Amino acid sequence: MRNFLTTSEGKFMDTYEKLESQMKEAMKKKDSLKLSVLRMAIAAVRNTEIVKKVKKLDENDVLQVIQRMIKEHRESIDQFERGGRMDLVEKEKLELEVLQGYAPKEMSEEELTSILKAAVLESGFTSKADAGKVMKVVMEKVKGKADGKIVNKIVLSLLK
Repeated sequence: MRNFLTTSEGKFMDTYEKLESQMKEAMKKKDSLKLSVLRMAIAAVRNTEIVKKVKKLDENDVLQVIQRMIKEHRESIDQFERGGRMDLVEKEKLELEVLQGYAPKEMSEEELTSILKAAVLESGFTSKADAGKVMKVVMEKVKGKADGKIVNKIVLSLLK
């Protein structure tokens, strides 16, 4: 699934172009939160390009970078909540909300459960020791659309 936005000329923008375009818009509107988040996302994409030694990441790689940032923000929120830093929790939640606008819509637990049930039946795995094998198969199908922790929780509940 591609995450497109149409320009005024009717051309489609990929996610990276959308990030750049909306960063400029945030500058004009003086939206410091959105500007900060978009700058971080663009920097993360550029760093990934350097690491992978490519001129431009494809759409899937850009979405993976955004998904990774979303995961990091969720982990930060959890850490800050445990540390009692509610000021930082609020900041992270606002940043997370901005990032989620650029990621594909996540699957619901009901959708995941039906996919996982089918994968468990197909594979024939029945014990919790086989959870990793099921996860490997399923994560390819739901890549970028589901959190691995949620998938793991459902897989373990199905394999008893």
